[in-house]
Amino acid sequence: MSMIRFVTADGLPGFLAHLAKDGQRVLVPVEKPANKPSVVFEPWQEGKAFTLAKATVPPKEAVLPQCETLFSFKKAKDPADPARVSLQLEEAPPPPPTVVFACRPCDARGFAVLDRPYLHGPFADPCYKARREALTVITLTCASGCNTCFCHWVGGGPSSPEGSDVLMTAIEGGYVLQAITPRGEACLAASALPDGAEVFPRAEEARKAAWQSLEPAPDLKDAPQRLAALFTDTTFWQEQTDRCLSCGACTYFCPTCYCFNITDEGEGLSEKGGRRLRSWDNCMSSLFTREASGHNPRNAKALRMRNRVSHKFATYPENWGSFSCNGCGRCISNCPVCLDIRAIVLAALEKGADA
Repeated sequence: MSMIRFVTADGLPGFLAHLAKDGQRVLVPVEKPANKPSVVFEPWQEGKAFTLAKATVPPKEAVLPQCETLFSFKKAKDPADPARVSLQLEEAPPPPPTVVFACRPCDARGFAVLDRPYLHGPFADPCYKARREALTVITLTCASGCNTCFCHWVGGGPSSPEGSDVLMTAIEGGYVLQAITPRGEACLAASALPDGAEVFPRAEEARKAAWQSLEPAPDLKDAPQRLAALFTDTTFWQEQTDRCLSCGACTYFCPTCYCFNITDEGEGLSEKGGRRLRSWDNCMSSLFTREASGHNPRNAKALRMRNRVSHKFATYPENWGSFSCNGCGRCISNCPVCLDIRAIVLAALEKGADA
């Protein structure tokens, strides 16, 4: 059996304090009051209130910030030959060791989805790799499903260990922590938490009950082929996306979307110099694929949604062997017109079966 520890509910702040020692950054879910309350991940500090509710925004920024400086640059003219310019580059500082605390299994699986193109493609992304290697993921298993969750449709579940270093399960009186990876074992071994082997069976019962609360999942094994076959069926995509606003909320709330844009800011010859930025981009934006010539191969929202859904359920599986959607349901719950990606995939399966 892997390393097991137990922490009481009132012992969580002490555990967070242990994690935050030596300057380690600990990201915890924090509730933000508003007309529509939200839960976001923020760095924890002593005395800071946190929640164990599912976050509205996933912790993707721990490895892929919404905007990051890749490097800074300065240019200098040669006094003897002003036409000759030298360029000096300064890399971004290394990321701090980081713990994501109490994300959900779908969020942790999101890290695994990002790992494939960023780490295991033709070239490993150095900035992503540095953050990923500095990251420890402590995941809170779900007590039950909800009406927008469908993690078990796409290979996950309420207690899926994929992408996690430690799985934390709520039981009466506290939480059972189970190490999943060597990094997770080192994290628990360094803590002063008592052994939890005796209460681990209660965590297993809680996890089993969570699985039993889920509705049966449809079989999506034919989804990649059916969606690929419908790629040129513009009528199908128009019918499915008529009410879409192209606002992009589905992409910004997604734990697995990883498109980005590169821009240069500042002027290398100025006193402050310049910097190169990488920022999240939104494939639902009409400008996303517009070329310098002005031509846009995806000039309609139906075509943009077609690419988004097809990438998650057809193209990514073709390249990496699994769906890039982890079934968190945030694109459904945060869509202003309640567009449901599940309905699109099921409609594709049905249409393909009819054909």
